[in-house]
Amino acid sequence: MKISTAESVIMGALWTREPLSAEDISAQVAEGQGWSEATVKTLINRLLNKGAIGAERDGRRYLYRPLLARAGYVEAESQGLLDRLFDGRLAPLVSHLSQARKLTPEDIAELKKLIEGFEP
Repeated sequence: MKISTAESVIMGALWTREPLSAEDISAQVAEGQGWSEATVKTLINRLLNKGAIGAERDGRRYLYRPLLARAGYVEAESQGLLDRLFDGRLAPLVSHLSQARKLTPEDIAELKKLIEGFEP
């Protein structure tokens, strides 16, 4: 399932707290994005049509919750990035990031710990 950048902002709000009404989502994301409430509702409808979120009636409004797990989304997006830009290989991505941005000592320690976890 392909989620646009704008739609991912809505998903982020729902992954943080659920369920939320359209008004709650709008209050959380609209101002920071420069969106109207109508834009937020359009994005919600797109996500409903894609099956990424579900809705349940709560009186005169609907409450929305994610059906797409954040972990699954992050995995798919990460793999897509690796495939598109680095032929599916992780080492060139890490190399690029280390050259483009200064790695902190904490970053280096985390990477070493991850690598040690892969070694027999």
